[in-house]
Amino acid sequence: MSVGRPDRPLPGGPADTAPPTRQDAWAWGEEQLRRAGLPDAEVRLEAEVLLRGAAAISREELLIRPGAPLGAGAAEQYARWIARRAEGCPTAYLVGRREFFGIEFAVDDRVLIPRPETERLVEAVCEALRGQPAPMIADIGTGSGAIAIALARSLPGLRAVATDISAGALAVARQNARRAGVDARVTWREGAGTAALAGIVPDRALDALVSNPPYIPSAGVADLPIEVRAYEPADALDGGPDGLRVHREVIAGARYLRPGGVLALEVSALGGQAREVAALIAAAGHYGTASIICDYAGMERVVLAVRSGDGADHRD
Repeated sequence: MSVGRPDRPLPGGPADTAPPTRQDAWAWGEEQLRRAGLPDAEVRLEAEVLLRGAAAISREELLIRPGAPLGAGAAEQYARWIARRAEGCPTAYLVGRREFFGIEFAVDDRVLIPRPETERLVEAVCEALRGQPAPMIADIGTGSGAIAIALARSLPGLRAVATDISAGALAVARQNARRAGVDARVTWREGAGTAALAGIVPDRALDALVSNPPYIPSAGVADLPIEVRAYEPADALDGGPDGLRVHREVIAGARYLRPGGVLALEVSALGGQAREVAALIAAAGHYGTASIICDYAGMERVVLAVRSGDGADHRD
């Protein structure tokens, strides 16, 4: 996406005799975002989300009354947000929220914005744990809390330990858990990898060890779109030289999984990363053969393996 600012002001204001309608403002926002370089497939939805956020109205209200006037305060906020989005700032950070797995999450620049593809990871873990009355899981690198909270909402008996290296991210995640009504079932810990589980999770206590770790190779971060590389937290993107630094740390935490427990990791859809992670799991010696699960676009997105009951646990 190119960087730019609106080439003409929002219709309405001193030069016009009437304020813009919601429909006029929506069309104007689309035009400005298209000129800034957003893909045509995205401009209508992003302009809509920004307009609804600025006007504090539902989608139903916008669609039912598109010809209603847009108030001066809402118009000013919308114009500011369109300008910020044209410069690259993600829409989710501007409106302060993002829906994931049917739940609205607060987001800001302390956390990675939840992506639709991560819903496939949640679905896979839900399927693996279904039928267990009170599963215990750990979510490594929880960020906004999206995975742990979505699992807790989907499986009412589930308890979770959610970790992150960022105190700011954990503050956002706690807020989201309270809003979702699951905070009493999630324990939060600051720390890197599975090291944050030491002292609070006994060996072989977890039914699932789950993570959407950073998976972009360090050299590739500079090639990400501006709305990602310039705005989202670098620690949530940079996975080390080969993109697999945190995957290795999580795989090495096998001792926390009970025999039959599930390891579930999100991976990049590019570069054969799923097969690399499957090979790391095989080399660890604590798991059965890893399965690779595709998202609904057919891209390899999740690697899942079951903890075996053989051999001594490594104390890495």
